[in-house]
Amino acid sequence: MFQPATKYGSKLRGAFYGVSGAGKTYTALRVATGIGGRIAVICTEHGAARKYADRFNFDVEELREDRSIDRYLDALKAAVGYNVTIIDSMSHAWQELLTENDQLAKSRFRGNTFQAWSDSTPKQRRFIETILECPYHVIATLRSNTEWQTTSADGKFKPVRIGTKPEQGKGIEFEFDFLLELSAEHIGTVVKDRTGRYQDAIIDKPDEKFGAELAAWLADGALPPPRPTHIPPRAASAPATPTTVKPPTTRY
Repeated sequence: MFQPATKYGSKLRGAFYGVSGAGKTYTALRVATGIGGRIAVICTEHGAARKYADRFNFDVEELREDRSIDRYLDALKAAVGYNVTIIDSMSHAWQELLTENDQLAKSRFRGNTFQAWSDSTPKQRRFIETILECPYHVIATLRSNTEWQTTSADGKFKPVRIGTKPEQGKGIEFEFDFLLELSAEHIGTVVKDRTGRYQDAIIDKPDEKFGAELAAWLADGALPPPRPTHIPPRAASAPATPTTVKPPTTRY
């Protein structure tokens, strides 16, 4: 039976994407700090997140040799108990799945990669569904395909890097509530915003204040009805309490 719609409090499902050097990791940490609470980082960028450990409080799990979707899922399950989890970056899961699909095609489908997706697509769907069902805020960073354009400044032309589509599965943009594209100058453009407050906004170096504003909007609303989670509680001991560090400074 239809009923009057009610706004429930919710968790962020956000993705930040951009070219190399756009400040995706740093911006995600700033926004997560503004949201508040304990922060977990799933790092696939060879320990890049640790470079900011002197400015932010967070715990990190690094995926180095195994960046398969199953390994991501293990890390997401282990993050239960944190308030914000940053997936940095989600693009490696897609790269690993492409490699796995090619191997599957050779071994089971006579080299037909299209047919192999009948096995690979459910794994990608399980990954996305797990992210959407996480009981905490999620910020995923995504690499962008990079192209070069020339622009005129004072009568001179110079090359400018621009990002195109995120490096992930087709239609990944539809899965998130909030999409932020970051330029090489660290300027964010809100491409998608289901909060209705920031659509098409241009934000110079999104920071902790922006994260706090997002958190306030997400928390506003009725208590959502209980539902079972697909992320079981962490079986191991609770993560260590982060040490006190210096307050963040603006550096990308």
